[in-house]
Amino acid sequence: MGMVGGGRGAFIGAVHRMAANLDGKIELAAGCFSSDPEKSRLSGEDFFLSPDRVYANFEEMAEKEAALSADERIDFVSIVTRNDLHYKVAKKFLENGIHVICEKPLTLTKAQGEELRAVVEKSGLVFALTHNYTGYPMVKEAKAMVADGKLGKILKIVAEYPQGYAMMGYEEKSSEDGEISNWRMDPSISGISNCIGDIGSHAENLAEYISGLKLEEVAADLNTFLPGRGLDDDGSMLCRYEGGARGVLFASQVSTGEENNLNIRIYGTKASIEWHQEHPNELTVKFAEKPREIWRRGNSYNGKDAQKYTRLPFGHPEAFIEAFANIYLAATEAISDAIEGNFKGNEAYDYPNVADGVRGMAFIEGAVKSSENNGAWTKL
Repeated sequence: MGMVGGGRGAFIGAVHRMAANLDGKIELAAGCFSSDPEKSRLSGEDFFLSPDRVYANFEEMAEKEAALSADERIDFVSIVTRNDLHYKVAKKFLENGIHVICEKPLTLTKAQGEELRAVVEKSGLVFALTHNYTGYPMVKEAKAMVADGKLGKILKIVAEYPQGYAMMGYEEKSSEDGEISNWRMDPSISGISNCIGDIGSHAENLAEYISGLKLEEVAADLNTFLPGRGLDDDGSMLCRYEGGARGVLFASQVSTGEENNLNIRIYGTKASIEWHQEHPNELTVKFAEKPREIWRRGNSYNGKDAQKYTRLPFGHPEAFIEAFANIYLAATEAISDAIEGNFKGNEAYDYPNVADGVRGMAFIEGAVKSSENNGAWTKL
């Protein structure tokens, strides 16, 4: 594995490295860990890499790695940069014949996402997007229940992602200099949305992954409550899914007291399911005329997909790092197949792919457009 971004002090880069290393199938061999060459060099020292495999920029890294022999070069690159670089970095490595695992959102704009999809399809390479919440075993159990018809026809999807961390920076009046407090509030780096782009997109992806239904239209109300900020920190919307299902999606970074409370409820004609990211090892199944059931990870009654991505026996919690690791595990399976000439195409493996990323960008742009038009229904 190579990595672009994720150097000293980067939270998500460390998460990716731990996740990739968890199953002993992946070795970090090269990287460009910062746009600052000196920081990249020092980060390479932190990770015990050979100095000649630590690069000053991603362009040099892609070209020099591609020039190495097949048994020496990296097999794939993990992209953990800010949003504005995802497209450029992914395109460069794909064009140099190197598989890609990329942080979400896919790109800065939907147009870029469509261009990148064309590059992925032309390359025939593995492209995985780390919507990590799809990696939890009980999320996979929920998906299997829906696919097997245990819920009946899906009528309603409620996805929520409240956080409260942004309230630590709340002030009653705008800052005098109007300074953007972090890069997620800078449209040139983050894109047209902060909250919906950052965490709302996770709720959208999770709903589609479990239900198997594509989101078609939204009626959105996005808000900026924190003074001095130019992008949304809160949003609510009504959703229309294919097949007639309806939904509610709520994402907020100003929900005081909340930590990382992503949760989802899916209601069908036979039963409903409920899952909470802060209690990820349990899945609640509810019925109209009998007691509800609590399904837990690591048991023999779990389906094959949940069992495949479970590492520990029941009673030993698995969580955030393991969910990320499951994306890497699925991508490793695809990359191994590609090396052996048996790659079946990105849609055949259990990781979010470039098509999911394009739908995510359509969701972000549709929500922003709807909110700008006073909540008008907007097709994605």
